[in-house]
Amino acid sequence: MKRCFVLFAILCVLCTAVSFPVYAAQPTAIASTTMLTDLTKVIAGDTLEVIGLMGPGLDPHVYEASAGDVHKLQKADLVLVHGLHLEGRLGNILANLEKMNKKIIVLEDALDPARLLTDEENPSIYDPHVWFDVNLWADCAKYVAEQLGRFYPEHQALYSANLDAYLAELATLDVYIKEAVEKIPEQSRVLVTAHDAFRYFGRAYGIEVKGLQGISTEAEAGTAGISDMAKLIAERQIKAIFVETSVSDKSIKALQEAVHSLGFETNIGGGLFSDSTGDAAHGQDTYLAMLRHNIDTIVSALQ
Repeated sequence: MKRCFVLFAILCVLCTAVSFPVYAAQPTAIASTTMLTDLTKVIAGDTLEVIGLMGPGLDPHVYEASAGDVHKLQKADLVLVHGLHLEGRLGNILANLEKMNKKIIVLEDALDPARLLTDEENPSIYDPHVWFDVNLWADCAKYVAEQLGRFYPEHQALYSANLDAYLAELATLDVYIKEAVEKIPEQSRVLVTAHDAFRYFGRAYGIEVKGLQGISTEAEAGTAGISDMAKLIAERQIKAIFVETSVSDKSIKALQEAVHSLGFETNIGGGLFSDSTGDAAHGQDTYLAMLRHNIDTIVSALQ
């Protein structure tokens, strides 16, 4: 019994003498969309715990933050959003975060307004879907790396290295898309989708884009709009139209039926990622995979 007591006393002394390292928890970053979540993870590496506010398939135009989401945003060390009214229903929440002096990165601040497209019906509103021009997304990546370096200067070298590697991947993707578009006959380079999310894509890669709805999904496509689009498809004999994974397919199916009533058959060419990436289970949860899926789907249906 005495021996046990002595051993216990020795262990207590040893445990007291040995100092164990204390690891600080990683700062937490909340990114609004799946595209921005992916970008932040790429640049930040393991220096931040990056959490996506919106999951795969959710539409940021109409996203309503829950009480739990608001709590996450308030507790986060850093918040990243697109701006350009993409997350329009988060406006008041973001304004309150600014009053709290929260660290916030807004991609809108990275972009030259002269390179942005505007809403055709309201020129004072910019089109937020900049990620469909790979070169504009590269500018966003540069800005995220710069701002992360400003907030966490001890990791600046890592952010710069991660940025350089990512810019190389984006350059490869840009070439891939341009070469893929060349496989589509010139007269068939027309992209018809549920809403006007692909205008930057069309401008960058030489594809005519037609959307049933405007740049936001909040408004429904009207009967007149469907009728006019059906006539255009039938007259130009457009082989395929496309649904979007984050938007209801109701209007596109109605459009297909309207085209059929005019005596022409157009196919639904597949689902495109517009305002959200896919999920990890299918390997489509990154921006790079999202863009490759889209162009492969478009080429397959239109060539």
